[in-house]
Amino acid sequence: MDSRRRTGDPNPAEAALDFVRFCHRRRRVGWPELYDEMCAVASRGLYHGWGFGDLAEHGIAFNLMEMPRLAGIVATVAHEEPERRGRTLVGVIASVPLSSGAVEETPEAVIHPAVLVGSAR
Repeated sequence: MDSRRRTGDPNPAEAALDFVRFCHRRRRVGWPELYDEMCAVASRGLYHGWGFGDLAEHGIAFNLMEMPRLAGIVATVAHEEPERRGRTLVGVIASVPLSSGAVEETPEAVIHPAVLVGSAR
């Protein structure tokens, strides 16, 4: 048994999900860009000091045969992301005339509606 693994370590499935969540928080991108981020994190040991071998023990393998499984884990994390993100701020700005009212308004003299979307943090 590897001395770095303790009996209190999370189960491999949860550790794999947590690793993908960690990488997704670092760089909010989708597949395949997230794969590149996961490789970068693994090569530098940025997640609990784990390299490729440690991650393989916890259910994260980067070989071609494991791509469908890894993509499934990424899809699970991406699916739960809106639930973890919290409330979203949405505002709508109404049309506002640019003129002072003395000049007849033309379609070019009106700012058209816009929607602002952001995350509340």
